[in-house]
Amino acid sequence: MNCKKYSIDFAGREVEVEVGKTSCMAGGSCWVRYGDTVVMTHATMANKPREGVDFFPLSVEYEEKLYAVGKIPGSFLKREGKPSEHAVLVSRSIDRPIRPFFPKDMRNDVSVVSTVLSTDIDNSPEVCAMLGAAVSLCVSSIPWNGPIVGISVGLIGGEIVLNPSQKEREISDLDLTVAGSRDKIVMIEAGAKEVCEDKILECIAVAHEEIKKMVEFVNKITDECGKNKIAYESKQLPSEIFESIKSDFCEQIKTALYTNDKNERDDNMRPIVESIHKKYDSQFEDDCAVLDECIYKLQKEIVRGWLLNEKKRVDGREMDQMRPLSCEVGLIPRVHGSGLFTRGQTQVLSVATLGSFAEEQRLDGIDEKTAKRYIHHYNFPSYSVGETRASRGPGRREIGHGALAEKALIPVLPDEDEFPYAIRVVSEVLSSNGSTSQASICGSTLALMDAGVPIKAPVAGISCGLITDDDGKFMTMIDIQGLEDFFGDMDFKVGGTKNGVTAIQVDIKVDGLSMEIIAQALEKTRKARIHIIENVMEPVISRPRGEVSKYAPKVESVLVPVEKIKDVIGSNGKVVQKISADYDVKIDIEEDGKTYILGIDADNVRAAREVIESIILDPVVGAIYRGKVVRIMNFGAFVEIAPGKEGLVHISKLDFNRVGSVSDVVKEGDQIFVKVTDIDSQGRINLSRKDAMAELRK
Repeated sequence: MNCKKYSIDFAGREVEVEVGKTSCMAGGSCWVRYGDTVVMTHATMANKPREGVDFFPLSVEYEEKLYAVGKIPGSFLKREGKPSEHAVLVSRSIDRPIRPFFPKDMRNDVSVVSTVLSTDIDNSPEVCAMLGAAVSLCVSSIPWNGPIVGISVGLIGGEIVLNPSQKEREISDLDLTVAGSRDKIVMIEAGAKEVCEDKILECIAVAHEEIKKMVEFVNKITDECGKNKIAYESKQLPSEIFESIKSDFCEQIKTALYTNDKNERDDNMRPIVESIHKKYDSQFEDDCAVLDECIYKLQKEIVRGWLLNEKKRVDGREMDQMRPLSCEVGLIPRVHGSGLFTRGQTQVLSVATLGSFAEEQRLDGIDEKTAKRYIHHYNFPSYSVGETRASRGPGRREIGHGALAEKALIPVLPDEDEFPYAIRVVSEVLSSNGSTSQASICGSTLALMDAGVPIKAPVAGISCGLITDDDGKFMTMIDIQGLEDFFGDMDFKVGGTKNGVTAIQVDIKVDGLSMEIIAQALEKTRKARIHIIENVMEPVISRPRGEVSKYAPKVESVLVPVEKIKDVIGSNGKVVQKISADYDVKIDIEEDGKTYILGIDADNVRAAREVIESIILDPVVGAIYRGKVVRIMNFGAFVEIAPGKEGLVHISKLDFNRVGSVSDVVKEGDQIFVKVTDIDSQGRINLSRKDAMAELRK
């Protein structure tokens, strides 16, 4: 095999690409090394299309191997299971920028697989995988019009940092991934701490300059190692049939599409589709799907023509006008918090649940993150679009939308010390006609405030669309509905507060976006989300509830000295289990001594905290405690002044008068006041009931 190595400085560190080392049966492959991070990528295409496939079947997989970080999988089978959510999200972030560069009329299966072989904490395997995908596709014989390259961007103290290290990522106000070609931006994914739009635009521009250099690097590899692109079986629609359908049915379809009701639009289109099939089916006995593609193409042409040339939307709105908005909180009685957000025919119900830190999600992956306290789940049932499909669990789209909402809300959550809860929000899509992910951000803000979570500021989400033509003409519109998303060129989703952006996700179907388009989309989404917050959300709930729901657990916290943790836990957990049982609470003790007591009854939680505080406080000579008689002996009584801490009250110290028998004064289980008179060198505590009584009488 003809192995070649190439290297270049990539954001201040050397990256090495090795082509031809392994996997000669794949269409194209490479190894990317960035520090100690090594990612192997393969691209392969089927020889011919599968029968009946009327779309481009691209699959992108990002495989996390735990051997890459020296771990053995924790499952029973001791092997990697289904992809983690993080792996799914990375797969999506590679898929989105490479997909628009494949021929639109190709139907051959294409598979791109990136496998993480080794990773260090400073050099991103995700960025390496994106570079590896571009190189593998470029050197292969697969028709692809790349390359594209991705880069991560941080923002520290206002300074832009490209491909930040682990320590830099921890203090960065921005976690931005940008992918681009030589001329345009093709993908943006971001989480941010209320960063202003101008700064994000600047970060994208700086990232693009580095991307241009890396694109030339990939082109050099392609020139030296690339195979000739193969011819594929084109699935172009027959122009004569399309023009005939257009001539006969265009006006009917225009009338059917022009409504603000998705159900009405579907009902209007149904008889037209039946008429087209009745007229033309005989010409396509073997492939009636061609007619459906013609109908799709004609609808797309009509909608895009309205938007781009006539500035006309299918529901009659202006380009910057949002659909009717409404929201509601506190819909469900027993949950900890709930919010319903409606925008046109898009409606999302979000429900918030509070729990202990023991209920946070544990992560078993190759990065440094081992748990997450805030969990956001997004569900998209079939009834939300009027279908009857059975639920099969979340797919990649659901995982991606949930992660986007999660990313948008994390920057405004209170820290653990201020609000010691794990938080889960579930967004149930009840009705879908465009940008449910952004509606879930709005609904979840409402649910969190209804649950009494002291978020720093309300967060809203909105989407901006795009229509372009071959001459460079373009137009953008706010709050795209399903048809505009389906037939448009961009879904530019932005979540944020009134002060700045907290999350971005951009999907495109064209070969990229200019900085002018990005700037326009950022400005339109800024104005829209401020309108949603000020005019829709704040009139319903302007700030978080003053306290959590009566059905939510109440929390008290104690900092236990590390050397005292064993005393709180007790032998075989007896002490902590007894406190939990006595007061009906749940106690979480972390390695650093942070201890959280949760329970529904606030008085019990407070009492349990006081017990723990009594355990960790060392008895002080001269101090008075209220204790429990635990054992009666001939010479005195043993009194427990705190769980695990007991001392002896000698018979002579029980009362002012002479005591003949200990049981004449106290019995097991009695609560009495005692004073610490002495603690000997072995830690044994001597107590006096007589001295305590004398002092309390003063």
